[in-house]
Amino acid sequence: MAGMTVLITPLVDATSPRRLVWLASGADGRPLGTASLRLPPDEGHADLELDVHPAERRAGVGSRLLVEAAAAAAGRKGLRSVLTQPVDEGSPGDRFCVARGLRLVLRLTYTRLDLALPLPAAGADVPGYRLIHWEGRVSDELAETFARSRSAMDDMPMDDADYTPDPWDVDRLHAVADAVSHRGEILCVTAAQSDDGEIAGFTELVVPGDGRGDAQHYGTGVLPAHRGRGLARWMKAGQIARVRTRFPELGGLLADTADSNTAMRRVNDSLGYGFTHRSLLYQYDVGQGSTTQRRQRAS
Repeated sequence: MAGMTVLITPLVDATSPRRLVWLASGADGRPLGTASLRLPPDEGHADLELDVHPAERRAGVGSRLLVEAAAAAAGRKGLRSVLTQPVDEGSPGDRFCVARGLRLVLRLTYTRLDLALPLPAAGADVPGYRLIHWEGRVSDELAETFARSRSAMDDMPMDDADYTPDPWDVDRLHAVADAVSHRGEILCVTAAQSDDGEIAGFTELVVPGDGRGDAQHYGTGVLPAHRGRGLARWMKAGQIARVRTRFPELGGLLADTADSNTAMRRVNDSLGYGFTHRSLLYQYDVGQGSTTQRRQRAS
């Protein structure tokens, strides 16, 4: 397959002006792989998704999509770096990133809570707060305070990743809830509301539309001024109890946490989440190229 002709064609994603998409195809028109790049609202990093058909790997398709399409577009936009999606440790994606000289910047541990097993007690309520729950879009009454609470995740550990969190507002909250709904899934939110009415922390879960299989945790965060009171564990325990009743056929809950996020890992461990696998996040530094390219230029 060496010397195979690869054509890179830019596509249009009509659903998102901040998402660039490319198709790699052979000379005969058969599709070989795709790449997409989610651009930030300002400067910083872009998020990459890259996929090559297993039968077409190790022929340079992924490298072409990475360098000539995604990284080149990020450079034209003046961005510093491209972050991959997490790849399973030891997977073809992991080996591709290593071979291309991308930099390992974050390790993630994946865990699962088996809802068929007895769970630890939730513990006492936290004085000065109450738990509230909703599904889908947040109510108009809570929208502004919920948007403010989203900054609770801005300082989550990202190790060496060139990561700048996107700002949150009510429109973005609604867009995320609508995207989950359009996929046929159910966004479940549990929040800790302080006595003054402000949301101090939140935890999110996306449940399959039929209420079966495994649900996926999204974000969990507590604003800095409210940390150290046990809100994260209290919210997650409350959400677990609620979804077990609301979705009795649900099998488990999935979570992924940065290895360096010891506080959240302790919370999950205390609630009975068990290890499933580890994944890795890699970074392509746009201004300097990959490590492999720098070595080639130096020699």
